[in-house]
Amino acid sequence: MRLLIVTDAWLPQVNGVVTSLKALVAELETLGHVVGLMTPQDFRHRPCPSYPEIPLAWDLWTLGEKITHFAPDCVHLATEGPLGWAARRWLMRRGLKFTSAIHTRFPEYVNTRWPWLPLGWGYAFLRRFHAPSQAVLVSSERMRGAFADHAFDHLVLWRKGVDIQCFQPGEGVPSDDPVFLYVGRLAREKNLEAFLALDLPGHKRVVGDGPQRAELEASYPQVQFLGYRHGDELANTYRSASVLVFPSLTDTLGLVMYEALACGTPVAAFPVAGPLDVLEQGVTGVMDADLRSACLQALKLDRQACAQWARGQTWLASAHEFLALQVRLSQIPVSEEPGYVNG
Repeated sequence: MRLLIVTDAWLPQVNGVVTSLKALVAELETLGHVVGLMTPQDFRHRPCPSYPEIPLAWDLWTLGEKITHFAPDCVHLATEGPLGWAARRWLMRRGLKFTSAIHTRFPEYVNTRWPWLPLGWGYAFLRRFHAPSQAVLVSSERMRGAFADHAFDHLVLWRKGVDIQCFQPGEGVPSDDPVFLYVGRLAREKNLEAFLALDLPGHKRVVGDGPQRAELEASYPQVQFLGYRHGDELANTYRSASVLVFPSLTDTLGLVMYEALACGTPVAAFPVAGPLDVLEQGVTGVMDADLRSACLQALKLDRQACAQWARGQTWLASAHEFLALQVRLSQIPVSEEPGYVNG
């Protein structure tokens, strides 16, 4: 098959959406399929206000020509940004079908930054974007239920995975000098201060970057801010940590939990969507409304049990799930539009 993925999130961005799409593309190509990517790097783009590491494509009038030239069997819209909206409009005008995905709880993120904006506006925005999609992919049954409660249709489960070749367990971490680790974007919606303000033994380390970094470094000088880490360096950082702390209240999943567990590192989190879908309470993590208590209890968990769970969560299985959906939908011819085989 020829699969086109349209995404506003792509390299050099570092986030869960990019991680998921990179893994998906690699697995689909290994299986023999041809994957095309349409990203902001294919157009002129400008940095997003207040979030400069996110580029926003703007000269999108060549988008249709690019889709036609690639001649895809199916199109997947991965994000609800300018590229996603432009591709959606072009496809709909020609009666062509597509799938889409919800990777982030956009309304909650917006509400975190601008509390005066009603959550309902954000959900109305998302519903409008995804309404014409043949299938709206979500990461967990809990998220499928949550979005169904907000009147979304055609919700389909697409589970995620972890690179078990890169993220593997190492030797045990000394318990007398614990290291509590956060990995992810440094932004207000990640609720980082709920972790950084805790009175915990040992050390706190933060991996990642984002618009809140300077503010957090100034407020918490005792915390080690390590910036971005990738590949083996990131895996070694997970292995050297006693506990991964996941303070977010709004994530749809949290791939960093998969990566930490694959390295044998247990997770401390709040009992909310994301952690509830990934962690086995008292085995691979501890979820508690008292995050400090969760961190301290997680120190006692068996690191081998964490790694054992992660070995069953592969990106190959995730890619097969995505592909099965696209194959099923592409069996229905929807247009004779030149350059587009099936919807």
